[in-house]
Amino acid sequence: MAFLKLYRQKLKENYTFLDTLFKERNIEWGVVTKLLCGNTIYLKEIIELGVTEMHDSRISNLKKIKKLNPNIKTVYIKPPSKRNISKIVQYADVSFNTEIYTIQMLSEEAKLQNKTHGIIIMIEMGDLREGVLGEELLNFYEQVFSLPNIEIRGIGTNLNCLSGVMPTQDKLIQLSLYKQLIEAKFNVKIPWVSGGTSVAIPLMLKNARPLAVNHFRIGEALFFAKDLFTGETIEGMHNDVFKLYAEIIEITEKPNNPTGELGENVAGHTYEIDKNTDLSETSLRAILDFGLLDMQPQYLTPTDNSITIIDSSSDMTVIDISNSEKKYQVGDLVSFDLQYMGALYLLNSDYIEKRVE
Repeated sequence: MAFLKLYRQKLKENYTFLDTLFKERNIEWGVVTKLLCGNTIYLKEIIELGVTEMHDSRISNLKKIKKLNPNIKTVYIKPPSKRNISKIVQYADVSFNTEIYTIQMLSEEAKLQNKTHGIIIMIEMGDLREGVLGEELLNFYEQVFSLPNIEIRGIGTNLNCLSGVMPTQDKLIQLSLYKQLIEAKFNVKIPWVSGGTSVAIPLMLKNARPLAVNHFRIGEALFFAKDLFTGETIEGMHNDVFKLYAEIIEITEKPNNPTGELGENVAGHTYEIDKNTDLSETSLRAILDFGLLDMQPQYLTPTDNSITIIDSSSDMTVIDISNSEKKYQVGDLVSFDLQYMGALYLLNSDYIEKRVE
């Protein structure tokens, strides 16, 4: 058995920390829930925090959110595909957009559903994922701002998502200037400048955020409290909202190196033995009840720091417990801290039980 546990009180304290931070600065924000992979147990935990706005990149997850609480404002955080337009309008109150053709289809569908659909125009600012080029923004806005049943909720950008471009103060000032250009050119008000994600929180803590940036989309910081500039935990927050627990199903003293003719393993890797290796060396190895179907081991850190992860096959993981002061036995649970991608793998696995404490 292996299970993922969410610690409710730590999640609540992280949420309160962030909510206070944003309210003190008159910033609106929503929780990005794509990490949760639509898990209803955990979505309920988020809603019970008092969240009013939730963001996701999967329509099926937004559908679940609306079913749990139809009053939650839902935001689809990638450009909609043509074949999903009707579902986007049905389950997302707002969507990110970069194509005029797509927004025209959203307008037509929103009219059919007797709704007003909100859009955020995403701007390319160097990370080279989605976004309208800055020099094309005014022409783009002019073509979409008068479409029926469409409300332009704001402009935004994504940084650090593909190429690792960081959200510096200069980048966010540039985003703010685009807002000023649009408002001056068309005599309109742009409600949101959505330039804030978890990676931008350190700028805000240093009071380096341009005041025009008034909307944040937060996922990783809520669950992992990570300062993505330094890699450290944000002071006052918890980095262990999630933990993985895995049961030991075998403990045996075994050689450190395999014997026999070596080929590729299931992951496509070939084990190499250094010619100076002492082949008589052994270690106390334990096998855990999860594997590559559930997790990539590089995203795990044993809470017992004397444990070493050796490798994983499709459904088992081998660890070295030789140096641990604890006398592990078959049936014991071994716990792990997680990186963001580690939790994402586990939450996407149907084989890992999800629990709350």
